[in-house]
Amino acid sequence: MVTQEFAKLWWKLSKDLRTHMETELAPTLTEGQLTVLELLMFSGQQRMKPSDFTDVLATTPAAVTTLLDRMEKSGLISRERDEKDRRIVWVLVTDKGREECERGIQIRERFLQAYLSRISSHNQQLLVYLLGKVANA
Repeated sequence: MVTQEFAKLWWKLSKDLRTHMETELAPTLTEGQLTVLELLMFSGQQRMKPSDFTDVLATTPAAVTTLLDRMEKSGLISRERDEKDRRIVWVLVTDKGREECERGIQIRERFLQAYLSRISSHNQQLLVYLLGKVANA
């Protein structure tokens, strides 16, 4: 019974967030692109290889290449060959990519804050703690 209710609520929250992000990020950004930009900006590295995105995006190398092609065409990222090993391609975020990433994060923050504001600060912390327990179990 609890699992069914959890599944129903999780699905609703996930659907609401996906729909909101899809609508608000368009036409210049997608959620997958936002994830790539966040990884580039906040991973502690200035550049990453395309293969670094495969696991995080839970997709295939071909799909990552297609995503990066679109991002490069839109000016969100640039790709450059490694100076020492030309087989390695590095992905870097551009100024436009940084701006779009910040915009995307703000959109998500406002949406989540609107949901979380329905409960007290204490319950917000408790919710995050409990979700952390479930996610890391």
